[in-house]
Amino acid sequence: MTAPSTFGLSSEARNLHWLLTNLVEEVPGIQSVAVVSSDGLLLLSSDAAHNEEARQAREARPAGPRGSSADLATIVSGIGSLTVGAAKLMAFGGVKHTMIAMDEGSLFVMSISDGSLLGVHGSANCDMSVVAYHMALFVGRAGHVLTPELRSELRQSLESDSTGSIG
Repeated sequence: MTAPSTFGLSSEARNLHWLLTNLVEEVPGIQSVAVVSSDGLLLLSSDAAHNEEARQAREARPAGPRGSSADLATIVSGIGSLTVGAAKLMAFGGVKHTMIAMDEGSLFVMSISDGSLLGVHGSANCDMSVVAYHMALFVGRAGHVLTPELRSELRQSLESDSTGSIG
């Protein structure tokens, strides 16, 4: 996790950390995960260092200004905004999820609650249906507890850890 220690966090925050850790560890091919608030702020992220394939991919490319978690959060926020705008323009209702398959990886974005988003960066050989299924489980378990108070707590914990490594 971005914040390896959950000491001092509420039980809801610790549970979200646990759910995210399980998502990353149980689903083959997931390289990194980010939970992003409706205003585009990173709330929670995985630690890609747990996955050797992700570590090699991260070392092969230059890091962004704050590392891969901030990069993923930015991309997830942008895709979320784009798809919400498209859905409004087409009058198709709310966006549930977006899946993008690329030559060397996949990107998944799923709505959690109140505009918050779950973003997953997967390897090229990940099973997209398995990733989407586990993301839906995460959203189902996390959506009702991701209150404004909890989002504020998660953001504050990330800011206090910003002197350490992120991503």
